[in-house]
Amino acid sequence: MSTVNRQIRLAARPVGEPRPTDWEHVEEPAGQPGEGEFLVQVLCLSIDPAMRGWMNAGRSYIRPVEIGEVMRAGAVGRVVASRHSGFAVGDHVSGTFGVQEYCVSDGRGVTKVDPAAAPLPTYLGTLGMSGLTAYFGLIEVGRPEPGQTVVVSGAAGAVGSVVGQIAKILGCRVIGIAGGEAKCRLVVDEFGFDAAIDYQSEDVRKALREHAPDGVDVYFDNVGGDVLDAVLLRLARGARVVVCGAISQYNSTKPQGPANYLSLLVNRASMTGIVVFDYAERYAEGIAQMATWRAEGRLKSLEDVVSGSVASFPETLMRLFRGDNRGKLVLKIAD
Repeated sequence: MSTVNRQIRLAARPVGEPRPTDWEHVEEPAGQPGEGEFLVQVLCLSIDPAMRGWMNAGRSYIRPVEIGEVMRAGAVGRVVASRHSGFAVGDHVSGTFGVQEYCVSDGRGVTKVDPAAAPLPTYLGTLGMSGLTAYFGLIEVGRPEPGQTVVVSGAAGAVGSVVGQIAKILGCRVIGIAGGEAKCRLVVDEFGFDAAIDYQSEDVRKALREHAPDGVDVYFDNVGGDVLDAVLLRLARGARVVVCGAISQYNSTKPQGPANYLSLLVNRASMTGIVVFDYAERYAEGIAQMATWRAEGRLKSLEDVVSGSVASFPETLMRLFRGDNRGKLVLKIAD
């Protein structure tokens, strides 16, 4: 009997928040590897805000997921059949395998991971694309210097929590912006930020005057919208704004752009986007450095692991937009 492969495919392009009707649940036989290929059983799926952008038509940094296509997703899995000399049955691997239970791969873009060195979900977070985005976005685009003030929004999330910790390692003062008292405590007590601002209950602009009286040297933006506008008004001379994401805008039918962008002119500041794929040739460098910091106890990883099935994906994705997750959100679909 052939193995059943359960998949989630994009059925329609969402308008606003994704709805159940935007997804198609499909069952088909798992593919069999040809020469130079291997079959992966997917164990854990990476749930990322960027997924919402991938569902839209139009030009972007990566092609959109097409209607009828398996939803794009990073994942970790186990090789269960192989005709590839570089991958053996039993190897654990990370790659863009999609929201499905099995995937045939030729090895391009796939890396081996060691579950003895770190839990598998960590390879989707701190030692995966989230961590690499934080690492290269902060170091290469933000260019923080010791003693400077770094502000991070989405500070309790997968990218933001790593950004803040790396900034502390580099000798910066770090202020996190997060939603809710519990997340703000997490940012300070668990991740070691110097201060946290609760955008749900505090005036962000006023709080920044208190916590960053000399201005913000580096702002790592994961949320956009009103928070971005508040921080723009507190930039220091020569500040660098790193545009990583804008989760507050992803489901909006009328996205809000920055109203206070002239602060960039006044403060001779810059605003630059970070797309982690631009640093693909340096992934090994970034992972090695973060693995070292993690082994030294200087970099903590937090994964919010939801156990379920492929069918749990649509609801799990919505946890991101409700702000329910802490750290890296992962959907575990098999042991």
